[in-house]
Amino acid sequence: MTLSFDPFAELDRLTAAAQSRVGTQPMPVDLYRQADEYVLTADLPGVDPGSVDVDVDGQLLTIRAERTAGEREDAKWLSQERRYGSYLRQFSIGVGIDRERISASYDNGVLSVIIPVSEQAKPRKIEVSTNAANQERSNESVVVTS
Repeated sequence: MTLSFDPFAELDRLTAAAQSRVGTQPMPVDLYRQADEYVLTADLPGVDPGSVDVDVDGQLLTIRAERTAGEREDAKWLSQERRYGSYLRQFSIGVGIDRERISASYDNGVLSVIIPVSEQAKPRKIEVSTNAANQERSNESVVVTS
């Protein structure tokens, strides 16, 4: 009987187990456009609001946060399934964003980032002129003197 052993599969399992306790955690987000702004919401349950950091560097929006395990002296763990560690997500925001007016709030474990569209990038209506309208304007500017 031959047994197959894949050392990389075992390494992947150990890495996943280690990251499930400490390390970078997944940060689920929703992103949508509403009127003249983008709205990004991220789930950060149990995160201290003081650890949340949102910054923009060029065209890169970065969100960082930390969830720490409370000190449990003299505790004998029976089960510990909640994840602790740091959260990190980065988004390319591209051109057409008003970086000066980006705002963020954190309420009940949900981070909301409002990303306004710049005035230059907003859609605008272009008036279409006709030859008759151009002719009327040119007649108005003609002054006849005798």
